[in-house]
Amino acid sequence: MSADSGKLYLVPTPIGNMGDISSRALEILTEVEIVACEDTRHTGGLMAKLGLKKRLISYHEFNERERATQLAERIQNGESVAVVTDAGSPGISDPAYRVVRTAIDCGIEVVPLPGPTAIIPALTASGLPTDRFFFEGFLPHKSGARRNRLTKLASFEHTLVFYESPHRIEKSLTDMSEILGDRNACLAREITKRFEQFLRGTLSEILEATRKKAPKGEIVVVVEGASGKTGKE
Repeated sequence: MSADSGKLYLVPTPIGNMGDISSRALEILTEVEIVACEDTRHTGGLMAKLGLKKRLISYHEFNERERATQLAERIQNGESVAVVTDAGSPGISDPAYRVVRTAIDCGIEVVPLPGPTAIIPALTASGLPTDRFFFEGFLPHKSGARRNRLTKLASFEHTLVFYESPHRIEKSLTDMSEILGDRNACLAREITKRFEQFLRGTLSEILEATRKKAPKGEIVVVVEGASGKTGKE
């Protein structure tokens, strides 16, 4: 398999453990002319670890619309482009949507690679039902909007999956416990990294644990659905 020019490749990068980079991802990154990334410094460090020297172009939420057009033009002129984020799969709570949408509108072939993302390992190791789940991503920062969104999610029977930051986790868990009820849940942090941890229990138990010792790093919160019986018996 080789990276033919004139295509847009969506390439997941490790969320912690460098061993999670796939041989196919390495091959694509080696062969493309351009790597579009959120932060050139971060991705430059990743490329150095992989032993690659690539032309890097930054794209992020503030310039993605402009960059999408520029990248599409370069692909149409025969260059191949790999889109990466700082960690994980492009487009999952990270920029990439506009780049993909523009490419599709221009008739450019989009080639997605499977790979690292925090959602699936957090879900599968949570001990909660995995047959149906709803990925919410980050809840709103402001309390009122966050509580309003949780109210809308309260009746979902699917297992709920959230991303959260360390400095908001206590407030979010408090709101979850009050609005969703004291459901079974799992807080996963630093997945694939040295201090990987899974806190399992009810929302109130996990909240109490975070109050005793504030969690650090990237956090995923998995919460039982409304019925508590979405898994296959």
